[in-house]
Amino acid sequence: MGSRLGRRVVNFANLPIKLLMPTTFTNIQEISLKTIPSATKIEIKRVLESLYGFEVDKVRTLNMDGKKKKRGGILIAKPDYKKAYVTLKNPLSIDPNIYPIRVIEEDKKNNLNKQAMASLVEEAPNKSHWLDEKKERYKPQNGYNRGRFDDGSGSNRDSRGRVERRPDSNRSGDGSVAKFPWTNMRRNVTR
Repeated sequence: MGSRLGRRVVNFANLPIKLLMPTTFTNIQEISLKTIPSATKIEIKRVLESLYGFEVDKVRTLNMDGKKKKRGGILIAKPDYKKAYVTLKNPLSIDPNIYPIRVIEEDKKNNLNKQAMASLVEEAPNKSHWLDEKKERYKPQNGYNRGRFDDGSGSNRDSRGRVERRPDSNRSGDGSVAKFPWTNMRRNVTR
């Protein structure tokens, strides 16, 4: 149904509009809105002019996808929406007494302070992990580890700094490497 001027008539504004919070509350030139994806620029402009009495200069829109989360194996999706940036002909100022703007600003500041405090990590003095205590318990005493000198560096050097060679279990008596680990075992052969 059209009017005499050929425009689309908005009898009842069945257009949900959610005003997004502006950065400043004085001298507002541009406002941002959230609405349904099927809304057009012309409908948004006419609703704002006829219902709210704004003088709209320009409307720019963005189609936004709703956030999607996967929990378990289920995909949870918020609905898609259209974001509209409306430029006003005359600057607008919001009276702080009409809306609880101060409360909202204080909540934002408190949330920022809580996030800043949560990012700081305070270490407790002289508090160690329970596994660290066990490492110290099994540490070799007097620098000796199973008969070898242990300087704590993890090297296999003796007290004079020479490389200590331990006899390997898979070498035969002549020094060549045996093919199997049991080849250098003594044979108990009765003759």
